[in-house]
Amino acid sequence: MKSTIFFLFTFCLTINCFAQTQKPNVIIINADDLGYGDLSCYGATKIQTPNIDQLAAQGLQFTNAHSSAATCTPSRYSLITGKYAWRKKGTGILPGDAALIIPTNEITLPKVFQQAGYATAVVGKWHLGLGDAIQKNWNGEINPGPNEVGFDYSFIFPATADRVPTVFLENHHVIALDKNDTIKVDYAKKIGDEPTGKEHPELLKMQASPGQGHDGTIVNGIGRIGYMSGGKTARWTDEELAPTFLSKAKQFIEENKNHPFFLYYALNEPHVPRMPATMFKGKSILGYRGDAILELDWAVGELMKQLDYLGLSKNTIVIFTSDNGPVLDDGYQDSAVTKLNGHKPAGPFRGGKYSIFEGGTRMPFIISWQGKIQPAQSDALVCQVDMLLSFASLLNENISSVYNGDGENMMQAFFGKDKNGRDYLIEQAGTLAIIKDNWKYIQPSNGTPYQKLTDTETGNNTQPQLYNLSDDLGEKNNLAEKYPEKVKALQALLNAEKDKIIN
Repeated sequence: MKSTIFFLFTFCLTINCFAQTQKPNVIIINADDLGYGDLSCYGATKIQTPNIDQLAAQGLQFTNAHSSAATCTPSRYSLITGKYAWRKKGTGILPGDAALIIPTNEITLPKVFQQAGYATAVVGKWHLGLGDAIQKNWNGEINPGPNEVGFDYSFIFPATADRVPTVFLENHHVIALDKNDTIKVDYAKKIGDEPTGKEHPELLKMQASPGQGHDGTIVNGIGRIGYMSGGKTARWTDEELAPTFLSKAKQFIEENKNHPFFLYYALNEPHVPRMPATMFKGKSILGYRGDAILELDWAVGELMKQLDYLGLSKNTIVIFTSDNGPVLDDGYQDSAVTKLNGHKPAGPFRGGKYSIFEGGTRMPFIISWQGKIQPAQSDALVCQVDMLLSFASLLNENISSVYNGDGENMMQAFFGKDKNGRDYLIEQAGTLAIIKDNWKYIQPSNGTPYQKLTDTETGNNTQPQLYNLSDDLGEKNNLAEKYPEKVKALQALLNAEKDKIIN
């Protein structure tokens, strides 16, 4: 009995009182379009990811963790704000010239860390908009942006690698910009006289897939979505993205090694266009998509080496996850389809990116804190939308007066002490679904059930769908007609959530 009381007392001190003694660093590594089945620690056999596997081996590996949405902008919005993106208009996949969609006057995940005295940074993909309007001066100071929503330091590209402008921004400015070669961006019409993929496919080193819009301005031999002119000295090459972001992440860690820090490390891999550094090309049997996953795994390993070298490993919480499910052909003919070789990017789940089926939001999710979180697997239901409230609790930051969102305090689940996690969760992908007690209800939708361009089962159906995920992970057996009362109950719960007022 005494030993039990002592353990509980010690655990309480670890959770609630550490802020006065140790303040762990926190790194969230967010991959892009990486599926549940893309890692060897989650069952992949056609590709090996030893560095992420090591992170899983020393931490808690979740089997029922989710992004809030099956596409990038809404899932990243939820991670940063702690709110479901479907509650707010304009949170779909953003073009590269979109305005900032995160209110600067509201609490965010990085602001929680700032309030607790942390240095904060975002390095990598942003895709949450910049500035107050679509029309912006890319050649001057660009704000508001990441700095205004809680990041002390920001090194990003504006949207995704397949959209213009293909430039790096450090805090409020495009780097390496020649003031005499001003940048202009337009998503409605061609600007300037630079060749486009549509007009000059012979100039492409990677052919675009028909009908997906990747035939705009050619940068680094790759057609992009949208049109861009100028800024030639500032344009990055795709092969340098991973090494550059890694270098900046390591630099931030080095500069803050004696100060608690929060790093949101948003990797580009394996999002299109997949053009990994030369040393990774041809290293997998899965084409450039597999090579990009190997590059991602390498970057994670190098970051872990940096923590070891600086003596920070035991005082750093590292979370690895992905923004949404996998997709093979997402705009370029890069052999992801032809060299699949039996690989299952979504693992045992149906669907993928753009899909309301589990393949769209069921994510790899690993949390490691050496000596504090015991290595294990967890079936607890958790979501990235829970990050904000969970870390506010861990850091003893009372945000009840400023936070009215959808997140729950899942720190007990993140530490492996709560085996159940959330009571229920809402997923978004064209339509909405709700999961409770391993039952999943998908509300009816008039959207297309199959997205031909990306070969995706979206999950849209004009009839209600009900699946028992306990014995049907692949969502093959619709039980809606068999269990009408279960459908009614879950529908009512979902409707109640839709009626909530979240400011």
